[in-house]
Amino acid sequence: MREVPWQKSGFSSTGGNGDCLEVAATGTSTLRLRESDEPGTVLTLTPAALRSLLARARSGHLDSLSGR
Repeated sequence: MREVPWQKSGFSSTGGNGDCLEVAATGTSTLRLRESDEPGTVLTLTPAALRSLLARARSGHLDSLSGR
């Protein structure tokens, strides 16, 4: 995987405990997401897929998955 510049989310924790969501644009119409404490695990998706994921998360449709 080509090295891309990662940007920390403005909503990430500021307490220094590593709770940071990072995003990177690959320049090929895809975005990459990762958790800073698991940098080897990367979710690659299109902007449309990210919008859909965020909409589902905001509406609470993913809340039942948190206990799995």
